[in-house]
Amino acid sequence: MSDVVSTTPRRFNSVFQRLMTIHWWMAAAYLLLYLGGVVMARLPRTPIRNTMYDVHKSIGVITLILLAGRLATLAQVAWSKYRRRSPRINFLWYKKTLSYTAMYIMMLTVPLAGFLLSNSFRANNVKLLGWTLPDLFPVNPAMVEPARALHFWLAYAFLSLIVLHMIAQRNVVKANWRRFRGFVQKRFRNPV
Repeated sequence: MSDVVSTTPRRFNSVFQRLMTIHWWMAAAYLLLYLGGVVMARLPRTPIRNTMYDVHKSIGVITLILLAGRLATLAQVAWSKYRRRSPRINFLWYKKTLSYTAMYIMMLTVPLAGFLLSNSFRANNVKLLGWTLPDLFPVNPAMVEPARALHFWLAYAFLSLIVLHMIAQRNVVKANWRRFRGFVQKRFRNPV
């Protein structure tokens, strides 16, 4: 019996795995957005800076697209998890629900504040990989500075929520860091 292979397929395409895949793609996108944002804001006005802004805006739009997919997948997870039984509502449930809701609100409002900033500055100012996107807000020079401040402070408020999330998930962060270090060490010891 030991040489019989199980015919039950593993579920590599489960809804939860899709949710985690989107989670990590978004995490990588936010890392690029924060690092790029810090660098490009300090550069003098040059063509490189303009290109960095276009890349920054494209990644911001991609995070909105991923957010839509993430919310749809999250709805599937909630449906499959709670269709037969209600969640156990207690202090921990409220704490998690409020913290995740705050993060999802930030995932939406930070890019929208970026749209507000870009659209207030100039029409047709947001591109997704070279394609000009329709304006969400009218051109309004008086809104440029308030929109810049809004985008800046919302981004750092979101970053603080991300840090708190990483602290709350420190065991997952440590495990992924060990996995990453092992991958890098193996890769550089045995180059292909």
